[in-house]
Amino acid sequence: MAKKIKSQFKLNLPAGAATPAPPVGPVLGQHGVAIMDFVKRYNDETADKRGQIIPAIVTVYEDKSFTFVTMLPPVAELIKKKLNLQKGSGKAGREKAGKLSAAQLREIAEEKMKDLNAYDIDAAMKVVAGAARSMGVEAETEV
Repeated sequence: MAKKIKSQFKLNLPAGAATPAPPVGPVLGQHGVAIMDFVKRYNDETADKRGQIIPAIVTVYEDKSFTFVTMLPPVAELIKKKLNLQKGSGKAGREKAGKLSAAQLREIAEEKMKDLNAYDIDAAMKVVAGAARSMGVEAETEV
């Protein structure tokens, strides 16, 4: 018989460096999950991706056991990494933080495709371009 799901949530955590400090501790604690058990398993699974933010979708079951699935870094993190930015523009639309070439846009879209809600690479590129715009990065679209 399948376990009954109590709740499911997403955490964006630093790969290989999650700690029981907020936000991890309080979120897991309220669901009755063994915090250190989660932190250890998450850090072991993401140790090779240190320096990136890796989202985890955590599923908590009625018996307080849990499973989690790691995803690719958020699109904004991929854009910042590609352009060597510390952060996006604080005034998106008025100040530019950088420019993403059409080739870079396609690379990010292809890398993130399986996590995006898009049917093809062109739709994925539009999603990435939208994320870039929201952080003040100009995105070159192919003509």
